[in-house]
Amino acid sequence: MLKFLPGILLLQAITVVLVLIAPAELSGWGWLRLLIPVGIVGVLTAAWFSSMAAHHNKDEINRLQECHAKEREALRVNAERAKHRVIKQAHQETIQEVRRSSTEANIKVGIAFAGAAGIGGLLLLTQFITLGLLMLTTAGGALGGYVLRIRQEKAKMELLPKAKTKPRLINASPTTK
Repeated sequence: MLKFLPGILLLQAITVVLVLIAPAELSGWGWLRLLIPVGIVGVLTAAWFSSMAAHHNKDEINRLQECHAKEREALRVNAERAKHRVIKQAHQETIQEVRRSSTEANIKVGIAFAGAAGIGGLLLLTQFITLGLLMLTTAGGALGGYVLRIRQEKAKMELLPKAKTKPRLINASPTTK
């Protein structure tokens, strides 16, 4: 701690000067003439050192608080980014699952409609014209309704809020007291 070195040197210089200017014969109250100024200088130097140490401690505490505030802010930002990644990943997984199940359902429904249309065509060929036409129009109407429902679901999915591309950063400053 080089901050204290000038004070120590000054205290020693004052003590040396007081000893040098003191009379050679110190008897009785003569020692008091030397000890009182040296004691006063010592007390003043101790108060000076105490003040310097208090300021040093206060500066160190402020530096640590700033360091901890930066670290706390970095943790908040990282947590927000991780949260954003998890939400985005869950959103992607949900979309993939919906697409997969929708594709499977479309294949099954397509096969069912093709089968119904095939049966209707077979009935037309075997002279069951009324029943065949009824089967074909039913299959066509059901297929039209299914296509309309798919379009409505796609429109609904487009209206849903999409995951943000960038994470939202929280600007939180440390509280000062």
